[in-house]
Amino acid sequence: QVQLVESGGGLVQAGDSLRLSCVPSGRTSTLNTEAWFRQAPGKEREFVTAIRWSGWSGTSTLYADSVKGRFTISRDNASNTVYLQMNSLKPEDTAVYYCAADRSWVVTMTLENEYEYWGQGTQVTVSS
Repeated sequence: QVQLVESGGGLVQAGDSLRLSCVPSGRTSTLNTEAWFRQAPGKEREFVTAIRWSGWSGTSTLYADSVKGRFTISRDNASNTVYLQMNSLKPEDTAVYYCAADRSWVVTMTLENEYEYWGQGTQVTVSS
């Protein structure tokens, strides 16, 4: 089993930056795809970004249009820790951010049901 623990959320002002971390524990050696989703109040959970380990060819990443150019996902391969650097935050980025992971090379990367493991979430609030 794998457990995911997110941290780094908080209350910031528009234009500020935050870095979220997702630390896995348990059988983490074979996690090949990790992602961030978010859920704003009254809305469904949505895809933010994902990173997929492709072995010899490195990693591939995917971003939602709403965060492209502002958010960056990265991964420490030694620990499988995943980071989400969020810059130029906007009030509409306010949400609970969830880390997700799967052992497979997830194909679409944007669908919740592609990920087996989920964290409990960390709150990000951006004031205007």
